[in-house]
Amino acid sequence: MVDVDAVAAELYGLTPEEFTAARDARASTARKAGQRAEAKRIAALHKPTRAVWAANRLARADADQARQLLEIGQGLREAHRTLSGEDLRKLSHQQHVVITAMAGEARRLAREAGQELSAGVQREVEQILRGVLADPDAGEAWARGVLAKAPPPAVGFAEVAPVPGTEPRPQQHGAKPERKQEPEPAPEPEPEPDPERTSREAEQAEEALARAETERARARTGLGALDEEIGRLEERLGLARAERERLAAVAEDADRRHREAEREAKAARAAAGKARRH
Repeated sequence: MVDVDAVAAELYGLTPEEFTAARDARASTARKAGQRAEAKRIAALHKPTRAVWAANRLARADADQARQLLEIGQGLREAHRTLSGEDLRKLSHQQHVVITAMAGEARRLAREAGQELSAGVQREVEQILRGVLADPDAGEAWARGVLAKAPPPAVGFAEVAPVPGTEPRPQQHGAKPERKQEPEPAPEPEPEPDPERTSREAEQAEEALARAETERARARTGLGALDEEIGRLEERLGLARAERERLAAVAEDADRRHREAEREAKAARAAAGKARRH
């Protein structure tokens, strides 16, 4: 009997260019074997985009790293539920750093497989990784390397509601010594923090940090690429200079031989003329 999950695992390990023909062949084999339900499920498998394929390859290359990223997503959802600002800040920063690094690794792995990812596709990979953090089902499929399509774009975890009854921790003020004078009027109570606004502000700050880190990573990637290109050009320039020196030496030797040949020819003509006169 055809194992659809095993077939999916095989197909999503192929490049997008190889996917459709292989999928159709597996579906045809299942139909010929009389397994029409399985054939229908195989035929319905979505061809992955290049970004989805690269994300799947990343998960397949390092299952432990994939699970660690999903754990960050679980921690972020929990931090939002409990309004744990410190945990949220740390985990959000961690996810941005990890995702940027993993997207770069996905590009390297794709290059090893003969598939060059453009900067735009690499950004799509980053969006996919953010999406699997917010969508546990997509995250599980990605961790197995069988993600079929990119999950919906995810910005933070605002959709996660806080645990009922959870309140931000109030500030603790030091106790004032008792005074013998008439008691001062009680201070007006401080307005209670707005959890929704606080969460939104935290998300906006983290998004700004993510954009800054992404821009920095892109700038450093571009700088590294330019440095590599400069290195290649300098190497070619060095080779060209060496070749020029070699050709200059050859030309100089050719000039010397030409001058010698001219002298010999002149001497031979003079000797022939003298012989004819006698």
